[in-house]
Amino acid sequence: MTKIYKELDLKAFKEIVFHNQKLELSEEIISGVEASFLFLKDFSKNKVIYGVNTGFGPMAQYRIKDEDTIQLQYNLIRSHSSGIGKPLAPEYVKSSILARLHTLSLGCSGVHPSVINLMKELINRDITPLIFEHGGVGASGDLVQLAHLALVLIGEGEVFYKGTRMNTSKVFEIEQLNPIQVEIREGLALMNGTSVMTGIGIVNAHRSRQLLDWMLKASCAINELVEAYDDHLSEGLNGVKKHHGQQEVAAIMRGYLSDSQLIRKREDHLYNGTNKEDVFKEKVQEYYSLRCVPQILGPVLDTIITTESVLENEINSANDNPIVDVQNKQVYHGGNFHGDYVALEMDKLKIVVTKLTMLAERQLNYLMNNKLNEILPPFVNLGTLGFNFGMQGVQFTATSTTAENQTLSNPMYIHSIPNNNDNQDIVSMGTNAAVMTSKVIENAFEVLSIELITIVQAIDVLKCKNKVSSVTYKMYEEIRAIIPVFEKDAALYPFMQKVKEHLMKDL
Repeated sequence: MTKIYKELDLKAFKEIVFHNQKLELSEEIISGVEASFLFLKDFSKNKVIYGVNTGFGPMAQYRIKDEDTIQLQYNLIRSHSSGIGKPLAPEYVKSSILARLHTLSLGCSGVHPSVINLMKELINRDITPLIFEHGGVGASGDLVQLAHLALVLIGEGEVFYKGTRMNTSKVFEIEQLNPIQVEIREGLALMNGTSVMTGIGIVNAHRSRQLLDWMLKASCAINELVEAYDDHLSEGLNGVKKHHGQQEVAAIMRGYLSDSQLIRKREDHLYNGTNKEDVFKEKVQEYYSLRCVPQILGPVLDTIITTESVLENEINSANDNPIVDVQNKQVYHGGNFHGDYVALEMDKLKIVVTKLTMLAERQLNYLMNNKLNEILPPFVNLGTLGFNFGMQGVQFTATSTTAENQTLSNPMYIHSIPNNNDNQDIVSMGTNAAVMTSKVIENAFEVLSIELITIVQAIDVLKCKNKVSSVTYKMYEEIRAIIPVFEKDAALYPFMQKVKEHLMKDL
């Protein structure tokens, strides 16, 4: 059981989303939400407050009669439940609910306590609201996607329950849950905010860390296969480049390769004074895709770290409108729902993940091309050359998928389109950015699965599995547990999918 307070760090957040920890609300949160609700209910009497007794967006100039204010919230939720496309995967939805729950738990939104209590139950009982990929422009927050969450909270719409798409009302009946109590601004408070882009973003950052670790292991293994010199990973070389990510990547790789019998020391060969060749048979330096890994993956790590910091700030921020300040007895109108911070981080993240994918594709090409590596048969073919094809077929998939990532990595952050009668005249497109980033990340896992299959094939070609580092040997054993040694040609797609699923597992 994870009890949450007004500060929620990513570690605790991930325990709930990825490891199915049950959620408990602290007394601090419950009392704060109650105080905010009671204050707003009293404060809003005889005052004009947006979304409480006015219309929404460009129709905020219209006063709503007292007897219609509750129906106004239902109208908003139902009218904006207008998403389309693929449903978001359950982990994205769960993460989004938790992000929304926590921002409302800060006591700056004036919602009825039943809102956070029911959201807690959705998480704990593994009930996944139907939320679509397409709909939000990320300025008044994730209006459309969050409307679908709000629709479920009022007992309408649809959910995924025990693997089946069902009407919310039926699931609530089975689980003996009651819809939220709509009192003042529950519809607007649920919908005005950045929680879907943030929720997807946290999953994206988590998956990116997994990708990076596998990519480091793959890069170490290839350096072993070619018996590379270790100085390009040395502290002496990387320490004079003052970037945390580069230094950390090099340090991780040194650790992974610490017990390798294949990595060489330059002083044992080129620095020993005995080499008299005019044309060196062995490479003095490796290709960039092997030698420049710390410089290429260092920015990836630094970007992930920055993205995680921004996302952690966002889940601990009040990001709806208006903002209720109980302590100073004030209600502020503004734009905390604007998603630019998250949108920018998602664009940055998908760019570095694409660069990681490009590195994987180039390393794969190096293994495939015997004229480059000069140690492996063409396409790492363990069969008969000309008669069998080895890994030739999978390279096409890796190349095309990398190309897709390159196109998907064009930024959304700069693609604002005015809408909502020009009330929303500049928007973040943060949810689109987050969804596109999730696709880029999934593509990267596909390319990496192909690279790792090829690496283990190459280890068998060179018969060096007993000389590789313990980290590489463990990776080899994990992949070999999924795929056989391919000597004869076979349909590889089922094995590629299984390896991809293995790489994406939460350990």
